[in-house]
Amino acid sequence: MAKRSFSRAGVKGRKSTFFIIVGIILIGLLLSIFGATIPIPGSDEDFDLKSAREIRFGIDINGGVEAVFAPKNFDGVPTEEELNSARTIIEIRLDKKNIFDREVTVDPSRGRILVRFPRKSGDSITSASEALLELGEMALLTFRDPDGQVVLEGRDVKSSTPAVNTQTNQPIVQLELTDEGAVKFYEATARLSVNREQLAIYMDDVLISDPYVNEPISGGRAIIENIGDVAEAVDLANKINAGALPFALTAISNSQISPTMGQEALSVMTMAGLVAFLLICVFMIFYYRLPGVVASFALLLQVVGILLAISIPQQTLTLQGIAGIILSIGMGVDANIIIAERIKEEIRTGCSLQTALNNGFARATTSIFDGNVTVLIAAVALMVFGSGSMLSFGYSLLFGVIFNTLIGVDIAGFSISRAMIGSLTQYKKLRNPWLFGGKKVTV
Repeated sequence: MAKRSFSRAGVKGRKSTFFIIVGIILIGLLLSIFGATIPIPGSDEDFDLKSAREIRFGIDINGGVEAVFAPKNFDGVPTEEELNSARTIIEIRLDKKNIFDREVTVDPSRGRILVRFPRKSGDSITSASEALLELGEMALLTFRDPDGQVVLEGRDVKSSTPAVNTQTNQPIVQLELTDEGAVKFYEATARLSVNREQLAIYMDDVLISDPYVNEPISGGRAIIENIGDVAEAVDLANKINAGALPFALTAISNSQISPTMGQEALSVMTMAGLVAFLLICVFMIFYYRLPGVVASFALLLQVVGILLAISIPQQTLTLQGIAGIILSIGMGVDANIIIAERIKEEIRTGCSLQTALNNGFARATTSIFDGNVTVLIAAVALMVFGSGSMLSFGYSLLFGVIFNTLIGVDIAGFSISRAMIGSLTQYKKLRNPWLFGGKKVTV
């Protein structure tokens, strides 16, 4: 009979697998601390991999910029509808910069818009001022055919109004064009309706809608159909109106905002996080032994992954976002405890080590997976329906759950924790049941 091995028991892995994974974790840790500049082949530009020290923190942690915008070269006071459309433009541009922790408030009585948003780490007052100027520039609305050719511009649109189709009871957006715009629109729709092609609507370089052209449209009036709900119709109408605004915005005042939590809050939180993480690792290693060692590296991988997922795209990290990280790490600790306890239970019922390892991972998977799926649904809902600082919470929680799933959930016989333990159990001295919570066996 051929000699049995641990890999045949379902916990597969080569001796080098553990060290390869640890090496990847350490490389990720270094990147999260120091960042890196990576040359792009065939390009003069480099990819700047941001470190955790360059995370864009929210106003509550790192302070930010406050500015008051007013119409530029505009007589009188703009209407509330015009100001709301201008606010839409500002929010689109903030979204494009991944600035979700912001406050954009309209003051119709004075014709002003108040904007508050966090600065990037290391931003100077000059760079913040440049960002303010960019936010207030005239929005460029264009209608483009499938070849990218501009067939209509914002100045060709008189108005855009959300409405409901009385026949189908579905939300629509009604367009009214200028005389010149009506001629351009008819020529474009006559050409595109032949093959029922799309006429894309862009705000700056951001696609906001791409409806199909069903027939040539004359008379200077058109409707956009197949819109999800009334809120989406209102949003699209505001964006189109914003592109037809008769004014640009200018920042009549701007100032720096101090962090609401105080200047030393971030360093205190960082130190508390490091101490808490080390105490968790000490507890896991002391109480669960070898699975505790694996759990410590798995948790480090999860922390590094979340930090890189936030710092590289420069997502805003608020106090709520930090709460999301803590919650996901807590779930990671729970997942590793469930796995270690399952293995310990199997060993104490008299199973062989290889059977205990296989059954431990298999029986822990359902509990871990169910918990992750429910939290994942909540995180996605926050990302879709939330706004401001809640987006930061949803984003950090989402990536925390993703990494927790990859590390702890046994999918098709593989997970990162399983691979690390499978690798370590290829060493004879590490097969002692005592290392997994059983009685010590003297060889």
